[in-house]
Amino acid sequence: MIVFVAAGEGMGRGIRLAALTMGAVLLLQNVAAAVSLADDRGRAVVLAAPAQRIVTLAPHLAEIAVAAGAGERLVGVARFSDFPEAVRRLPQVGDGARVDLERIIALKPDLILAWKSGNQAADIERLETLGFPVFVTEPARLTDIPRLLRAIGTLTGTVPAAEQAVDKYSNKINELLNSYGRHLPLRVFYEIWHRPLLTVNGRHIISDVLALCGGRNVFGSVARLTPVVSSEAVLAAQPEVILGGGSAGGEDEFVAQWRTSRIGALRTLPAYYIAPDTIQRPTPRIIEGAQAVCEALEKVRVSRQKIQKN
Repeated sequence: MIVFVAAGEGMGRGIRLAALTMGAVLLLQNVAAAVSLADDRGRAVVLAAPAQRIVTLAPHLAEIAVAAGAGERLVGVARFSDFPEAVRRLPQVGDGARVDLERIIALKPDLILAWKSGNQAADIERLETLGFPVFVTEPARLTDIPRLLRAIGTLTGTVPAAEQAVDKYSNKINELLNSYGRHLPLRVFYEIWHRPLLTVNGRHIISDVLALCGGRNVFGSVARLTPVVSSEAVLAAQPEVILGGGSAGGEDEFVAQWRTSRIGALRTLPAYYIAPDTIQRPTPRIIEGAQAVCEALEKVRVSRQKIQKN
């Protein structure tokens, strides 16, 4: 049966129906676009929509945001943010000692990425009090990097790019593990700074890299994450190889400091430089540092085999 209505009445109903339909569509779109994700404090960070204006409060967070496909949404970064090249040109908002609240407010971010152990808790609290969503991260293991990539992908709506970065990273990690992880274990002293002499314990991400390459951190059991040690303590730990990149002067200075050590037994140990930014920052670029570590340890193994044959 066909029902006829007056033109005016039909038009009115049509407009009302269209308005209701459009409202329902917009409501569904807004619900679908809303994002809620727990950060590394266990707190839920809720966004009305994927973030479009992002501020990062540590250099590694800018780097990993770019890797997750959100680089074009960065509007402010921490001091010393220098990779990739494009982030050098972005406004800087302070560092781990103190953030520039006025500049952050002026940038109007809809998401702030913070580092739990690298940023001041009071700064994070102030930013949240001002109404900014702050996603606090604490990557400590190699497995945390894909997790953080996925989290940023979710918060920014760049999941496909983040997943692509995860796949590339995971494939390379598995490749290194299969190639080096089961080789002859070597005792390693890893230097992250030279004055005072600093190393890492077993909870540090660098220890994960050593294990990936078949290395054993000689200070893995100490309580402090980055302990100060003496040359005598290094000698007593009986490392078979020294790795690191703490010397500000680069590779030549790093090797020279060990070749001229006041302790004779340390002068003869093989020492290999690892570019600090490729291993001390928890980002996908750590696979470059891991590759260098694995290759260095393999050189020591090959050298030993040659000596044993002779």
